[in-house]
Amino acid sequence: MRTSARCTFSEAKAQQTLKTLEQARRGRLELSSGRATTVALLTASPIQRQQRPGQIFAMPDSLQIALKNDSDSSNLHAYISGLAIQNGNQRCFVKADESQYFPQNPSAIGSPLAEEVAIPLGNPGNIVNIKIPQIAGGRIYISEGRLTFLLNPGPALVEPSVLNPSDPNYKVDFSFCEFTLNNDQLYANISYVDFTGRIPISLSLQQQSGQSQYVAGMPPNGLDALADRLRDQARKDSQPWDKLIFQHDGKNLRILNATHGNAVGASFDGYYEPHIEQVWQKYKSGATMKINTQASPGILEGRVNAKDELMIGDEAFSKPNTADILGSNSGPFTTGSSATRNAIIPRLAAAFLRSTLLVTENHPSLPDTFYRSDPTNHYARLVHEVNLDKKGYAFAYDDVQADGSEDQSGKVNAGDPVLFTIGVGGKGAVSGDSVAPPAQQPQQQPQSRDYQRDTPPLPSQAELKKEGWGGKLKGLFKK
Repeated sequence: MRTSARCTFSEAKAQQTLKTLEQARRGRLELSSGRATTVALLTASPIQRQQRPGQIFAMPDSLQIALKNDSDSSNLHAYISGLAIQNGNQRCFVKADESQYFPQNPSAIGSPLAEEVAIPLGNPGNIVNIKIPQIAGGRIYISEGRLTFLLNPGPALVEPSVLNPSDPNYKVDFSFCEFTLNNDQLYANISYVDFTGRIPISLSLQQQSGQSQYVAGMPPNGLDALADRLRDQARKDSQPWDKLIFQHDGKNLRILNATHGNAVGASFDGYYEPHIEQVWQKYKSGATMKINTQASPGILEGRVNAKDELMIGDEAFSKPNTADILGSNSGPFTTGSSATRNAIIPRLAAAFLRSTLLVTENHPSLPDTFYRSDPTNHYARLVHEVNLDKKGYAFAYDDVQADGSEDQSGKVNAGDPVLFTIGVGGKGAVSGDSVAPPAQQPQQQPQSRDYQRDTPPLPSQAELKKEGWGGKLKGLFKK
């Protein structure tokens, strides 16, 4: 899920712990059952922000959002779900009348919701205004027709799965964006980490300061364009990029990230291994890698030692494999107790996935170094290419960027939000007719990057257990 917000506690260790929790929230640590659960990102203490001399802005307890139907369909529905910060972080849905539905503990696995939570978006061009409370780990699902949400004992919400053919939503056309609204800020992004949906989403954010932010998303034919380019790439390199495309009723319905290729018979085993060997040879033969941790460890140098380990500072990294690179959370990219190692991992993982380690020795590097050599993640490359402003979360660490470089991750965030607009369908993005078009982008500032939406206190063990994770995050809270 990651912002330009500064760290407020335990720097890199806390950052990477939250990163692991975010991967869990996205379903990245549990995929085979098709059961998606959410781990809480709890709110930090209230703060106030100085917007202009003499002007103080406090984060609101709720926020106005606008859902705009920018499509040609009159059968679109929105579902707003997350953890209600002001109600003990209970799982909740925001309904069409702005009331909140808190699912109760069901008696059986796969129980239906007790209340209607779909928000009809109406006819093309219609705008639905909804006030939302402070929510952590939120998602706004958009579907053609309706989605089915179920409950397991806990209660644990069973969210729509794109990997489980038995899921009732498997053949439903849907997309989503992610957000957190707490005492510090609103943070939201368009996520392509698991898949790209057919329904384009754009984001607009108006601020109290008068500034606005905008992420354009894809055009109406974006998924078809992405599918065509992946088929072209498959013909060029004989890799199964085309198998990531899922079709239903004769049309492209969604495209999975290569991370989930095995779910559709698209094996990338051995894909990155030639690149890995070249990287090892380069940094064994005299070249020096420089990793800017963008945190207190500063810039660390890396070389391959006599034990065939990549030593970055005092941290030793073994060779990753393709699955480690695509997922960015296994093998040498597994986070742990070392704050320094946890600061290195996002930069190193992003450099491998973007194939920049042979292009430059300095990391994070600039966007013009990304995806320039094969093998590389062509799903991520083409997702950026198809998005109108080239922005979007195409892999878990896609917000890794050099100091002063332009954001690639397709996020909006601010501590003074006034109106958050979600455009659905892509037509407004193409014409520029968005509810909140870009007026003035906030200036980029040098920053210590944590690659998280926020740095709030960690969820309690009880909260994790309540959300159904049990032992899957065992050891995460050991000091």
